Amino acid sequence: MIRITNLTKKFPVPQSGGKNKIAVDNMNLELNPGEIFGILGPNGAGKTTTIKLISGLLKPSTGNITVCGYDVQENPIEVKKNIGLLPDTPFIYQKLTGREFLEFVCGIYNINCNDIDEKLELFELKAHADELVESYSHGMQQKLVLASILIRKPKVILLDEPLVGLDPKSARLVKNIYYEMSKNGTTIFLSTHILEIAEKLCSRLAIINKGKIIALGTLNELKKQTVSESDLEDVFFKLTENNADIRE
Repeated sequence: MIRITNLTKKFPVPQSGGKNKIAVDNMNLELNPGEIFGILGPNGAGKTTTIKLISGLLKPSTGNITVCGYDVQENPIEVKKNIGLLPDTPFIYQKLTGREFLEFVCGIYNINCNDIDEKLELFELKAHADELVESYSHGMQQKLVLASILIRKPKVILLDEPLVGLDPKSARLVKNIYYEMSKNGTTIFLSTHILEIAEKLCSRLAIINKGKIIALGTLNELKKQTVSESDLEDVFFKLTENNADIRE
């Protein structure tokens, strides 16, 4: 579903004499249908940059990405038809109501709006459906964007810090939804720095530090790499604490 090959992204560093910061460093990765895959790392490790590269919001410096068989750079429209993106900060027209936003998304993708009320009720937003999005809390906006993704039924979902702003009840609901979607063949790629989320949600993990994947596998496989019998937190710190700085 997602194939990343020799992916590198560099950003120029102001007042550095032409030096670059490597945000993603020669990444190679392949995700299967129905997989919930998590990419972990400390702040600034390159997680959000990776999400933006997969979604086509950023262009790679080198390497390529395919989603559902389509090259992200060569076939951006086809890729966007097949993915749903939930960023850590939702991008929604603030002067629309929640209902109008979902109707707008349906119109863009030329799909029927028959289940808008069902999705609003699922996320406990029906009572606020005709209120402006600008009045919504961060968590409500997150749920509204997720509702718009579920209406579209994409084959791949990209999540950047997927539970930020959600109360415990909503977080549990959302996690159950992700599980059900994965069972139906949807590939879910999530980035987070919250280890508990990754440990409970993901079937496979990559730990990224300074833009480079330093470990890849199931939790048990990562434990074997670090000779650790403890939890993901212990594995994470063993793998990241001695890594070198970003190269220029």
